[in-house]
Amino acid sequence: MSPRTSSRTRSRLAETVAPPAPRSAWDVNGTVAPLGATWLPSVDAWNFALYGHHATDVTLLLYANDPATPIARVPLAWLVNRTGRIWHCRVLAREVPGARWYAYRVDGPMGDGNRFDPDKILLDPYAPAVYFPPAFSRVAAQQPGSNAGRAPLGVLPAARELFDWGGDRRPRHGGDLIVYELHVRQFTKHPSSDVAEGVRGTFAGVVAKIPYLVDLGVTAVELMPIYQGDPQEGSQWGYMPLHFFSPEQRYASDRAAAFDEFRAMVKALHAASIEVILDVVYNHTTEAGDGGPTYSYRGIDNGTYYLLDPTSWTYRNDTGTGNVIRCAHPQTRSLVLDSMRFWVRAGHVDGFRFDLASIFTRRDDGSLDLDAPSLISEMSNDPMFQTVRLIAEPWDLATYQLGRSFPGISWAQWNGKFRDDVRSFVKSDPGCVPQVMTRLYGSNDLFPDDPPNAYHPWQSVNFLTCHDGFTLYDLVAYDHKHNEANGEGNRDGADDNRSWNCGVEGDTDVPDDVRALRVRQAKNFFALLLLANGTPMFRAGDEFLQTQGGNNNPYDLDEPTWLDWSRLGAFADVHRFVRGLIAFRKNSSLVARNGFWRADVRWYGVGAQPDLSWDSHAVAFCLHDDAGPQLYAMVNAYWEPLSFTVQEGTPATWRCFVDTSRGAPDDLVQDASAPTLRDASYVVGPRSVVVLTRTSSIEDH
Repeated sequence: MSPRTSSRTRSRLAETVAPPAPRSAWDVNGTVAPLGATWLPSVDAWNFALYGHHATDVTLLLYANDPATPIARVPLAWLVNRTGRIWHCRVLAREVPGARWYAYRVDGPMGDGNRFDPDKILLDPYAPAVYFPPAFSRVAAQQPGSNAGRAPLGVLPAARELFDWGGDRRPRHGGDLIVYELHVRQFTKHPSSDVAEGVRGTFAGVVAKIPYLVDLGVTAVELMPIYQGDPQEGSQWGYMPLHFFSPEQRYASDRAAAFDEFRAMVKALHAASIEVILDVVYNHTTEAGDGGPTYSYRGIDNGTYYLLDPTSWTYRNDTGTGNVIRCAHPQTRSLVLDSMRFWVRAGHVDGFRFDLASIFTRRDDGSLDLDAPSLISEMSNDPMFQTVRLIAEPWDLATYQLGRSFPGISWAQWNGKFRDDVRSFVKSDPGCVPQVMTRLYGSNDLFPDDPPNAYHPWQSVNFLTCHDGFTLYDLVAYDHKHNEANGEGNRDGADDNRSWNCGVEGDTDVPDDVRALRVRQAKNFFALLLLANGTPMFRAGDEFLQTQGGNNNPYDLDEPTWLDWSRLGAFADVHRFVRGLIAFRKNSSLVARNGFWRADVRWYGVGAQPDLSWDSHAVAFCLHDDAGPQLYAMVNAYWEPLSFTVQEGTPATWRCFVDTSRGAPDDLVQDASAPTLRDASYVVGPRSVVVLTRTSSIEDH
């Protein structure tokens, strides 16, 4: 026994050293697996299993109709109900008639990072679902003393019919993968969404918008975090998870059936050939730092689940949220892997995007270990994930592991360099031409296909906007962030936005010429995103210039972030432009490739050679296939018109598919009516993109 064991714990241990003989080993002992609460229909009983390495006293609590008063307290005896580090028991349903919820009280030694509090009611990390009682209180979980009646409880599993997947088949896209990042609530909550009031802002609301997604042409939705959070924590984005095995109830029109509604959404998206990727947060939890609430992990086994400073036993904070998951510990890794397997098996999801994935490479002392086996290698080698997309956000507050620096060599990665370099180029910063050429080519500097590891361009998830930072419209409407509504004195959010307001800050009293320039710049951004080798991703609403009023970090705001679908009508030309470019990319094998363009690309400038000088703002390139040159793009990020000379083919073989300097519908002409070139000289307007395609290729598409 540890010398730090408390007197109260020692007395409770004394009571369990010689337990009374159980009525039946079958009734009492239970099994160590699976963790959580499992319904056993053959014996009408539940099996309970809880990991608790340092715990010395565990009591299972079962509740019926009153979430403050358990109908049964089941003390788990050390010599009967513990095997290794797992506490377990079996409870017959007839012994607890009407039982609906469960929780634990856990006690143990003091010090060395342990935070046991036997007064706290604790949620099982593996509970099938979470129940929040009417008196639920985050404050009660933060303060000393009991939080009985105010704590989240686990929902007991019951015998019920399995979800009817009805022959569901997971789609799997290749070169036609277009990722659309959306927030379930924000996507349809606004009255302008034209979604029935009862399902706005829910999984069912996403289903209602599937015809729109199909028409737009996206082939995967990346859902911002949908795991159950703390309803009183305050953030709106979902990046403060409480529980890894159940969906956020406020995203369901029927909270009691949230998981079934989630699965119905997945089934409907699959039927429309749209993949479902979950943005998941396995790097921290809503329990936050030293002053945070004790809901679950902290009270069950603080040192197992969280990364602590080994001298002060305080929480490391490489996530900026108060705590860091201890991914070097086998049990914590098992928790993450079990959660992923659950969502693949029971939720039929197609992939995961991992928030702050570099946290997975932390040793117990917080240092990086990029060579030793880690959670990343376990995910990569798990048979269940061989056909599941694994996408990393390969950085955190302390490290940046983009490209070869990230140990998941088969993973896709959010390419922050693509975002930064293309933003700088489009706003006419000097010295950007070499970098933007590399990004269009597929970022081979970050994902090289030379030995020993063969990377591929599709591993670069190219994006210009995401939930972090400005919307696309705000990127061309604001020079500076405007986060005053967050209540943090405009100190939160990134300062390096590489944005340009086109001459007027904000969206009030904007002259027509400035508004037209903003629209043109937005089209330029989309043109470069969708003409680049790699996997394109953009945030929901950018296709109709959604705005957040210049707020680049509205994590704690709700209504101001709802998509205003009335802008779809106001900016119909942008939506049409994006839709047309997506269709071209999906129907062509020219741009998106498994390998780099290599000999199939020729680089030019306004003339025969690309100008890589500091003051250059223009570049052109021609893509070939076996039949010869098929696409010729000219990009002018200069503030004056430039005359380009088309270096390949004859004028009559080229039609003007895209010219962002023109108004709709002439900005994108996707049929045989697209004008052919009269001569090899083409004047590209200031801050404009022109794309020429072979006459036959437009007619084919």
